Amino acid sequence: FIIILVIKVFSGLSLPCHLAEYQTGNECCPMCLPGSRVKTDCTKVKTTSCQPCLEGTYMNQPTGLKLCFPCSHCDGGSGLKMKSSCTKTSDTVCEPLEGFYCVDPSDKGCRAAQKHRSCEPGQCISQKGTASTDSVCSDCSDGSFSDGTFPSCRPHTQCETKNLQLLKPGTTSTDAECGEHSSNKTITIIGIIVPVLFLLIVISAAVVFHFRDRIKSSLCSGTEGNGDNPKQVCVGDGNSLSLSE
Repeated sequence: FIIILVIKVFSGLSLPCHLAEYQTGNECCPMCLPGSRVKTDCTKVKTTSCQPCLEGTYMNQPTGLKLCFPCSHCDGGSGLKMKSSCTKTSDTVCEPLEGFYCVDPSDKGCRAAQKHRSCEPGQCISQKGTASTDSVCSDCSDGSFSDGTFPSCRPHTQCETKNLQLLKPGTTSTDAECGEHSSNKTITIIGIIVPVLFLLIVISAAVVFHFRDRIKSSLCSGTEGNGDNPKQVCVGDGNSLSLSE
C-alpha cells in the first residue's frame, strides 16, 4: 500500500522541464523560436510543430503559446508616432510627437505622451521640453518681458538711449513703446512746409513773368489818334486806358 501511495504522489508532481521547454500534460516539449508559435504539441514520438506568427502579430521570445501577441498601434490622439514598425519578432515601438513628452515609458519606447506645457505671457521657457521631460516656465522680473515663447525674458527698450520719448511703459508681457518728441515733430513739419511754400511762390512768379506780354495784349486792343501820334487803347476794370507808343 505504501509503495502504491508513493508512486501516485511522485506521478502528480510537475516535471522538471528545461528553460527552452514547456510542459504539456506529462511531456516537456521544445519551445518554438521567436517569430513563431506552437501548431501542435510534442508527443513521445514526435517533437513540437511550430508555424510563423500571422501578419499583425509577433513573438519576441521562445514560446509554448499557440497564439502570437498582437502588434501595438501608435495613437496620434495619445501624442504618439511610430518609431519602428512591428515585425514577427518585435512589437511596434512608439515615440512622442513633436511638442509632446512621454508619460508612460516602455522598455524601448512609449505608451502614452502629453503635450508640453505652454508658458503664459509674462513667463519665459527657462527649460525647453524634450521627448522625456516637460517644459519649465519662469516668471519675468521687473524691467523685462516675454510673450510666453521667448527662451529668456528680454529687457524693456530704453527710449532715451534712442533719443525717443516713452509713450507707454513696458510690462512683464509687453515691451515699452517709444515715439518721437513733439518738438522734433514740429521741426520736421516746418522743415517740410516752408520749402514747399517757397517753391510755390517761385513757380507762381515765373508763370506770371512768362505770360506778362500775353496778358497785356489781351487787355489792350485798337488805337486812337492821328497817324503821327497813335495811342493804344487798353481796357481794365471797365475803364479805358490810353498808352502812347
